Amino acid sequence: MVALPAPGVGWRREYPFESKFLAVDGGQMHYVDEGSGPVVVCVHGNPTWSFYWRRLISELRGTHRVIAMDHVGCGLSDKPQGWPYRLEGHIANVSKLLAHLGVQDVTLVVHDWGGAIGSGVAVRDPARVANLVVTNTAAWPSTRIPARIAVCRIPGLGAIGVRGFNGFAGAAIFMASERGLSPDAKHGLLFPYGSWADRIATLKFVEDIPMEPNHPSRGTLQGVADGLPSLAGKPMHLVWGMKDWCFTPAFLDEWVAQFPTAKVTRLADVGHYVMEDAPDVVIGAVRELTGRAG
Repeated sequence: MVALPAPGVGWRREYPFESKFLAVDGGQMHYVDEGSGPVVVCVHGNPTWSFYWRRLISELRGTHRVIAMDHVGCGLSDKPQGWPYRLEGHIANVSKLLAHLGVQDVTLVVHDWGGAIGSGVAVRDPARVANLVVTNTAAWPSTRIPARIAVCRIPGLGAIGVRGFNGFAGAAIFMASERGLSPDAKHGLLFPYGSWADRIATLKFVEDIPMEPNHPSRGTLQGVADGLPSLAGKPMHLVWGMKDWCFTPAFLDEWVAQFPTAKVTRLADVGHYVMEDAPDVVIGAVRELTGRAG
C-alpha cells in the first residue's frame, strides 16, 4: 500500500478521501466511495487517477454517492509488471467493482481512456447505467493520433521517454490544461508515478491504442463501438474542452453524430484536463442529469 501524506498536507488537502480496495485481475484496485444518494461513477484515463475527480467528489458527496477507481497500474492501485494492460482487462475490472458494490442507475462520467473503458462497461450492461457525462474521449477505433503520442509508441524510445523520464505524465501537467495547474494539483497528479516501475501503465495505455487492424485490443474496442447504439436512449451531456490537442473537436463531432439528442457544452478556453480547467461545468452536468441541485 502506498504511504500517503496526511490529509491536511499539500495535495492531500484536496484529496482527503478514505481509500478502499478490491481484488481484481492484476491485483488490488484502489477506489473511493463517498456520500449517499444518486450514484455517480467516475472513470479516469491516462495518465491521471482518481485524484483527477477530487473536486467532483468533494462537491457532490453531500448529495450523491460518488465512486472513483484507479485502474490497475494507476494511482494507488497495484502496478504489476507482468499484467497485459489491455482494454479488456480494464473493462472487466471496472465491471467487477460495480457488481461488487451492487450499484444501479449510475451516472457515468468518463474522460480520456475512461471513455472506452466506461463505455465498454455500459454497453455490456446497459441497464446499470442511467445517464452519461462524456468529456474529451473516444470509444471507437480511430486513425487520428497526435505525433507527440505516436512517438511514445516507438519501441525502446517510448519506454525511455515515458518510464525513464516520466515524459508522458510530466508533460501532461503543462500541456493538458489551458488555464494552468496549481502546485498541489501538479504534485497530486504526479504522485503515484515516481519511478520506472510506477509508470508501467502510463506506457501500456499508449501501447494499447489499437491503431493497427491486428492489434490485440482492436476487437475489444470495435465491440465497444458496435454497442454504443444501446446507449442511445439514455440522457447524455457532452462536455468538451475545445483546446484539446489530443481529443480534438473532431472527436466531439463523432459523438454528436452518434448521439444527436445529447446535450453539448463546448468550452472554448478549456484543454484536455476538463476537470482541472472547468470542474464546475462537469459538476453542474451531473447535478442536472440526476435532478439534485447543489
